[in-house]
Amino acid sequence: MSSATLSAPTKKVGSISRRRRLALAFRIVLAIVMLIFALFPVVWIFSASINPSNSLVNQKLIPDNPSFVNYINLFESRMFPFRTWMWNSLKIATITTIFGVIFTAMAAYAFSRFRFRGRRTLLQTILLIQVFPNFLNMVALFLILQQLGAYIPWLGLNSHGGLILLYLGGILGVNTWLAKGYFDSIPRDLDEAATIDGASHWQTFWMVIMPLVRPILAVIGLLIFIGTYSEFVLARVMLTRAENYTLAVGLSLFIADQFANRWGIFAAGALIGAIPIVVIFLALQRYLVSGLTAGSVKG
Repeated sequence: MSSATLSAPTKKVGSISRRRRLALAFRIVLAIVMLIFALFPVVWIFSASINPSNSLVNQKLIPDNPSFVNYINLFESRMFPFRTWMWNSLKIATITTIFGVIFTAMAAYAFSRFRFRGRRTLLQTILLIQVFPNFLNMVALFLILQQLGAYIPWLGLNSHGGLILLYLGGILGVNTWLAKGYFDSIPRDLDEAATIDGASHWQTFWMVIMPLVRPILAVIGLLIFIGTYSEFVLARVMLTRAENYTLAVGLSLFIADQFANRWGIFAAGALIGAIPIVVIFLALQRYLVSGLTAGSVKG
């Protein structure tokens, strides 16, 4: 056998190996670029938070005389109760998430498993309503809470209960559609087996279906928490007293003054306020991919 015949496979293997190395190098470079693109805003905000000048004029990546005085002022300020605002946001977002997940799961189970008159029309109506954002009916929502507060004060204006009620009304529609697709992927044979064993609809829902739909419930819970925790427009209109403000509304006060903006303290509060979302995202990340994709293909 000639040497040319032996060298041909060797050249082919070498060419494939070279292409693989180039592809790997390209992926690494792309990953580094995307990482820098994603982290640069966070680094810039952190740089602003340790800038004692409290200004964005001539902001540098590494500021002159960096210090954590903005963080100290953030927690010691009596005019701006940051701890109260953060607690309000955590409370409202947590309660809304818990009830939102429960109501969404019940509605999705009913639409997925039961057949009743007007089912399709009701689903289409829910989807149509979600096309219009809440701020389009801001005046109507304001008047509803105003009237409701005359009879039930803790559900009226300037109350966290009323704000939670508005949030729940706005999140159930699209999340019900999202959860229904996942519920449809659960085999109905499980429901029939549970019924044969004597289980009621509630027992089937709670003991058989709920453990199988944890991924989509985790996704919905994360979306609800992030949406309500960082929501600004509704909270700004419905809450009128500073001690009842949420974190997003409270932080806006630091940059609301035309001649006395506190950009450093604002940046420090934004970074600290993002910690709960990061923690919850890391805790639920193993459910995210399966929760978002499994319902897209009906099994």
